[in-house]
Amino acid sequence: MALNMNKNLKLYYSIKEVAKMFDLNESTLRYWETEFPYLKPKTAGSNKVRQYSDKDIEQIRLIHNLVKVRGFKLAAARKIINANRDGSNRKAEVISRLTDVCAELQLLKRQLDSLQ
Repeated sequence: MALNMNKNLKLYYSIKEVAKMFDLNESTLRYWETEFPYLKPKTAGSNKVRQYSDKDIEQIRLIHNLVKVRGFKLAAARKIINANRDGSNRKAEVISRLTDVCAELQLLKRQLDSLQ
């Protein structure tokens, strides 16, 4: 069996790291935890430090896509997610991948333009 070099070795992320990933305030993440019952990061220690798993981050990516990118209100986003859990997850993943591909294509275009 080959060793997967691309696998992320980090199991949990702090609230600060997750907020930075999505360009959000930490208070926004805490509020989303109260609005979306399935978003429950693990808490550790006596001061309840939040630890976000990859699954939690995928949930945040979905919420972020609906609320910040597409402009839905929280209630509408909650309704969409509850009505179509799998479809919404796939759409958020596809949009994320397409955004990455677009950025790579723009970089390639700039590199090609600089060669001419």
